[in-house]
Amino acid sequence: MKKKLVEWVKRYLPAEIVSIILTLISSVLAYKFTSSHLTTALIGTWVGNIGYFGTILLTDIFQTNRALAYKNMPYTYKILIQNIRALIVEFGLAEVFDSIFVRPMLMYHFPIWLGDISMGILLAKFTADITFYIPAIVAYELSKKKFRKFE
Repeated sequence: MKKKLVEWVKRYLPAEIVSIILTLISSVLAYKFTSSHLTTALIGTWVGNIGYFGTILLTDIFQTNRALAYKNMPYTYKILIQNIRALIVEFGLAEVFDSIFVRPMLMYHFPIWLGDISMGILLAKFTADITFYIPAIVAYELSKKKFRKFE
């Protein structure tokens, strides 16, 4: 189990760091300019998602390219589509539920309840991550053999 935890931390932590920074900055700016909790929740959710999934995709592309280069094989458009498909399998269900329902709702309510945009957004993000990572990690583990073979 320790080996799996290390694998998951290596996979998800860099993207989480990018997402936390972008979520917090975009949320604080959105609230500063709009004073709307709804706009803040939606912008924080989507900007954080772009940073998170952009980081994951770029990491997957880099790692796949490196593995293929070791075998003297090119990284092709077909392999890019395979990388994207693997991410959809890994995150699809978790992300739909998270981005449409859980995260925006929490990012809307927590800042109001706490009376603090930054703390509310951070607490909402960490709380939403719990419901996000359980299905995402299960899907990742189930999909590794079928969707992560790039040759």
